[in-house]
Amino acid sequence: MNHAEEKLAQIDPSQRILLLPHCLRRVDTCQAKYTKQGLQCVECNPDCTINRLRQAALKLGYKGVCIAPGGQLALRYVKETSPKGIVAVACTKELEEGVHSVTELAGDEAPPIVIVPLSKDGCVDTEVNEKKALAMIALGCSLAPVRGSI
Repeated sequence: MNHAEEKLAQIDPSQRILLLPHCLRRVDTCQAKYTKQGLQCVECNPDCTINRLRQAALKLGYKGVCIAPGGQLALRYVKETSPKGIVAVACTKELEEGVHSVTELAGDEAPPIVIVPLSKDGCVDTEVNEKKALAMIALGCSLAPVRGSI
């Protein structure tokens, strides 16, 4: 476990947020709508990566999930929610910029950010190692059996 993962594991899920890129959605089937808060998942497809990752975080009690079309919206979400821990899934470029922006914003009080890079990027129909993402979301959490959980 790296330092950020160790710190995140000590933070209650109710003080964490999950940041997901909108590009993980399947554009040909996704029924979600864009709002000022990002993509609003309507759970239309149980096989959708966004749906599964979002549901895992919410079942663990996460403070919130933001499905962002870009780093600026994700940064605004971080400002609004003031999390004590962040799990972020994105392409390498967005992750680097996001970590830098959050660190600039919060300084020494920056929350630990556990990053999960996309395994296939390209801005449309991207992919992530879902097993790794689920493991990072669940770091330090009690995984008591919950119906339909991870």
